[in-house]
Amino acid sequence: MPRLPAAQRKAALVDAAMAVFSAEGYQASTMDAVAAEAGVTKPVLYQHFPSKRELFLHLLSDVADRMRSVVVEALSDAASPHQQVQFGFRAYFDFVSSYPDQFRLLFGEGVRSDEAFSREVQQLEREIAAVIAELITIEGASPNARLTLAHGLVGLAEATGRHWALATDHLDLDTITELVTELAWRGLRGRPEGLND
Repeated sequence: MPRLPAAQRKAALVDAAMAVFSAEGYQASTMDAVAAEAGVTKPVLYQHFPSKRELFLHLLSDVADRMRSVVVEALSDAASPHQQVQFGFRAYFDFVSSYPDQFRLLFGEGVRSDEAFSREVQQLEREIAAVIAELITIEGASPNARLTLAHGLVGLAEATGRHWALATDHLDLDTITELVTELAWRGLRGRPEGLND
């Protein structure tokens, strides 16, 4: 790799690490492989990241920040509660589709191998759930009940995204967004009056 300013070199190392970790998983990846992918020596890599764990944690934090930003921005662009649900899911699934390596990094096996990794992902889930909880308008639902339901919707997005990313008969972005939006919207609005148990 030609000599780069420190910030550009670090960004290139992060890109290389993303490619290695997403392809190999956290446990099987090595700093040797990251250095080789980046075209640098291992000492150069260690100048920026003192360990594989620190590098992976940096990647998780960076990806979590970007996913959080795109979802929250999409929600703020909506003109109605229904659009908030629709835009939020679309932003989430667009992220899954556009950045499959990053989605796998956030929700793959590596996250379960270290408490700090798990905390990073859990923080992302909590922050998105807190935003979603404000959209839930079920009459009489306590703040805790809304937050609990919001976590369920975060889980819905994650599980659906995981299945959707791996499916061989891949639904297009518009279709998956519409299906999940309508499923969630009915739940967010509560049961219609007179609906039997």
